[in-house]
Amino acid sequence: ICGQSRVVTVSWCKNLMGHGLSVNFDDDPSSRQCACKIDMRSWFFWKKRGSKAFELGSSTIEVHWDLFTAKYGPGPEPIKGFFVAVIADRRLVLLLGDMPEEAQTRTNLAGPPPEAVLVSRKEHVSGKSLYATKAQFTGCGRAHDIVIECREQNGEFREPRLSVRIDKKMVVHVKRLLWKFRGNQTIVVDGLHVDMLWDVHDWLFNPSSGHAVFMFRTRENTKSWVPTSSSSSSSVCAINKLGHEDPETVFSLFIYAWKNQ
Repeated sequence: ICGQSRVVTVSWCKNLMGHGLSVNFDDDPSSRQCACKIDMRSWFFWKKRGSKAFELGSSTIEVHWDLFTAKYGPGPEPIKGFFVAVIADRRLVLLLGDMPEEAQTRTNLAGPPPEAVLVSRKEHVSGKSLYATKAQFTGCGRAHDIVIECREQNGEFREPRLSVRIDKKMVVHVKRLLWKFRGNQTIVVDGLHVDMLWDVHDWLFNPSSGHAVFMFRTRENTKSWVPTSSSSSSSVCAINKLGHEDPETVFSLFIYAWKNQ
């Protein structure tokens, strides 16, 4: 885009009014330009399929979407029956979803879909003690179930405890959470070393308005021989870097967990 690789951020959200989608282009690292925003309320069927065009630098950008037959899970991001296509100067540069043929028909562009690398994902989840999501840590890997649980102080436990499970397997268990409200640990997923960091300070000491932050970050060139081993999302943000397909690209997952009182 404009002769260089750019980071494109696709954000999904869900509220009482319906679903929403926005596409941002990071033109400047210190600022984010919101290029396209779509609110898909249940009674506005026409907004579930459409396109928008705008200028970005010297390039003409088009965003096409079709969410009319989209199927959703518990989160705001559709799981099938949709596509989102980004075109720069009549060239398809980003294609999301499972309807590539429909996307090429709508955009009048032929050829194989472009390759994009997922470099970062952010999710906002809410719940009382359990927070669940799915994540794919490598481009060719499968999606894993991630469950974060925070057990509060009660008759069974003298202090709060934190546990993290991936595909029902315990990978992190933190006792004495009042003293270890921030920390990190290395786990192995899909044969890769993944650094997990947590910060639950506001959960414990500012429960009325605070949230916890969890980060999972893969390492470069750390393929290991070690065998791989109810919440609702309020928003999901997927960041894709265009122009490169690097199997060793570092991937980061950020989870912002809000407690329902």
